Amino acid sequence: MLNKVEICGVNTSKLPVLKNEEMKSLFKSMREGNKEARDKLIQGNLRLVLSVIQRFSNRGEYVDDLFQVGCIGLIKAIDNFDLNQNVRFSTYAVPMIIGEIRRYLRDNNPVRVSRSLRDIAYKALQVREKLVCDNSSEPTIAQIAEELKIPREEVVFALDAIQEPVSLFEPIYNDGGDPILVMDQISDEKNTDDTWLEEIAIKEAMKKLNDRERHIVALRFFGGKTQMEVAEEIGISQAQVSRLEKAALKQLRKNI
Repeated sequence: MLNKVEICGVNTSKLPVLKNEEMKSLFKSMREGNKEARDKLIQGNLRLVLSVIQRFSNRGEYVDDLFQVGCIGLIKAIDNFDLNQNVRFSTYAVPMIIGEIRRYLRDNNPVRVSRSLRDIAYKALQVREKLVCDNSSEPTIAQIAEELKIPREEVVFALDAIQEPVSLFEPIYNDGGDPILVMDQISDEKNTDDTWLEEIAIKEAMKKLNDRERHIVALRFFGGKTQMEVAEEIGISQAQVSRLEKAALKQLRKNI
């Protein structure tokens, strides 16, 4: 993704870069109805979209799709940017581009969230963008909840519900050696010391069974076969399988 030069028919290596004074002039011209100025603003800020989509390079999404969605966020930012606010355009546009891409990823997420929760979450994100624009600072959850006139807990729950799933193999820290992954920070309640000891005990007890008993136990409890299937495989009756299985289990319990 990072080495791709042409995205959606756009040669990203030749994208123009606008200076601050050019941006102001184009914004003023656009506000007066000049469509060409708007097009130049979009073209001159596509590098912002490129910088944002690099953050989502590990999601497995097509870069062309992310670029197009990011451009929608950029256009919204251009159409809503207020020159009178004492904030750089990139500071205003980047969160809007990120928000648009995150909405796209959430809508295409295999984990389904109820419509009511999504509605609350989207309203919270819209309020957040408005407060960032008005105050040039990140609002608190309490401020967002107050603006929406709903309990703070509902906002937290809704925003948590629409978070994208994180891969267990996603690196969270790297000091130059082997990276620390998400799975390294998660406790395992199944593979405890007691479980390991139990597995060792079962293996040792299995060794004390005769070959036929060991084969039947392996097929039944590790291979998931029925007594009838085991009987057909080893060439004896189901009654014999049942008798040998019971004897083997009794012996296993005794040895464990």
